[in-house]
Amino acid sequence: MNSNTIPERKDVPAGDKWDLTTIFKSDGDWEKALAKIEGDAKSVAAFQGKLAAGPQDLLAALKAYEGLWKNIELVAEYAGLLKTTDEGDEKYADMEGRSEMAISKASEMTSFFDSELSAIPDADINSWIERDDFKDYKVYVKKLLRQKEHILSQKEERILALQSESGSTAEKTFSVAENVDINNLFGTVNVDGKDLPLTQTTWTQFLENPDRSVREKAYKQFYKNFEDHQNILANLYAGSVNQDVFIARARGYKSALSAALFGNKVPESVYRNLIDTVHKNFGPLRKYYSIRKRALGLKELRHYDVYVPLVPNVDTKTSYDQAVEICREALAPLGKEYTDTLCGGLKGGWVDRYENKGKRSGAFSDGCYTGYPYILLNYKDSIIRDVFVMAHEGGHSMHSWYSAKNNPFMQYNYTIFEAEVASTFNEELVFQYLLKNAKDESMRTYLLAMRAGDIMATLHRQTMFAEYELKTHELVESGTPLSAPLLRKVYRGLLEEYFGPEMVFEDNSDMEGLRIPHFYSAFYVYKYATGISAALALAERVTKGGEAERNDYFNFLKSGGSRYPIESLRVAGVDMESPAPVQAALDKFAAIIDELDKTIK
Repeated sequence: MNSNTIPERKDVPAGDKWDLTTIFKSDGDWEKALAKIEGDAKSVAAFQGKLAAGPQDLLAALKAYEGLWKNIELVAEYAGLLKTTDEGDEKYADMEGRSEMAISKASEMTSFFDSELSAIPDADINSWIERDDFKDYKVYVKKLLRQKEHILSQKEERILALQSESGSTAEKTFSVAENVDINNLFGTVNVDGKDLPLTQTTWTQFLENPDRSVREKAYKQFYKNFEDHQNILANLYAGSVNQDVFIARARGYKSALSAALFGNKVPESVYRNLIDTVHKNFGPLRKYYSIRKRALGLKELRHYDVYVPLVPNVDTKTSYDQAVEICREALAPLGKEYTDTLCGGLKGGWVDRYENKGKRSGAFSDGCYTGYPYILLNYKDSIIRDVFVMAHEGGHSMHSWYSAKNNPFMQYNYTIFEAEVASTFNEELVFQYLLKNAKDESMRTYLLAMRAGDIMATLHRQTMFAEYELKTHELVESGTPLSAPLLRKVYRGLLEEYFGPEMVFEDNSDMEGLRIPHFYSAFYVYKYATGISAALALAERVTKGGEAERNDYFNFLKSGGSRYPIESLRVAGVDMESPAPVQAALDKFAAIIDELDKTIK
């Protein structure tokens, strides 16, 4: 694709798009499945008041409930994927809106289910789920019973279900504002006499430009548009935080953090230990910025200087197909089934490859129990980091592939806590492969610098984001309303603490805190940091071990939702309740920084 132009969605070649026919053959089939949701919900609702009647009644209800949510998953997936390819397309917005309304109505009609199931006497239900015919539902029921104290009455659950659609307004509005309305205001940046479009996706490319004036213009032009909308963005984020606090209090959790971690049985100490351990290891991070300042020959390091490659004139042009083959070679320690399946998907219909107008920025992996584990990319052959992004999202998709193949529907979904392990594991293997095959010292230095930056972005920066989320939620929980000035003050304090004295910020650098989409899924980003910590440990364990260590890793990938994430990672060979994996990851970062320091000198 020509990187100087961004096509309309209708002009994207079919081979560069997802093949969504593994979900529905046509939009007409999707319409039929959408219409079926209400009938399926009525079938489940017919069991209201009967779940405790006996094991056969409960089993029949569980099967009906499973059928409803299997269909809902497909309907939501199809509409959601289409919507992300063109956020401004009214048809896709309508499809997503109608699916959300149907799901909200179904949730309301079946809101009795969890509370009624959890009210079955313990002696009865614990006996029933040991029967062979309950084997596909045993894990689901046991996990639900663990949340018994936070499941409300049927009437209260119905009220929460009724507000689920309106409760997501802040997130949906932010997505449209960021990807469509604000995205259309950035304009262009002149590079070598050509006016190139500045967008959410191309912004990173501009910040990697060796011309500092290009970086400065793109940065200031970018953040000015966010600053012009700061009060709207602050109110949207405040609404999201208030919603988190409301749900936590309604369900009887002591805090929004507690509510976010309880379902996955992750101790709060894991979250707080992450922040504490990173704080104790600021030294190598400060050294990294000192090296960057020196290598770039700058009198002062600005925020728009943190992404430009430290090694100039290194040819990093990598076509999409070349990137796929790099993944194949790098991930070879995981075996032929893994690499053949992944690379077949990357070249087949798993991936929506390139940017188009209105397409969601960034990348993600998202699949269903049936169908492909889809990947959204905005791949650019001039950015070698996009090879790592491909491997990262491929790790997610292969995790989904193994999970769906080895678990029944009601227990196949693994947690995000585990997901970020599989993805960053792949990144580490790609780094090791590229470093080993570096053609010269310049490429080696380039890779070391890039890897240092990537670990910093995943471990240090995501921990900073996690600390910001903790502070904003604790402010609301203490009775302090969030406003644009307060949010910017909190975020600027974290910027200065993490980046250290080498960094000089712009007046509006703190607007970064109001443009991060992940903040609308509260207490999500810390999992990137814990994920890379576990992944680095497991990558070393697998590559230096034998068949037993590899099998341990595959047993982790196959676990799905059959275990809680801390238990699942113990199966793989790492204990995340200990600060040791985080410290080991920080030590690895420090070692890369030391090597980079010698190379740069």
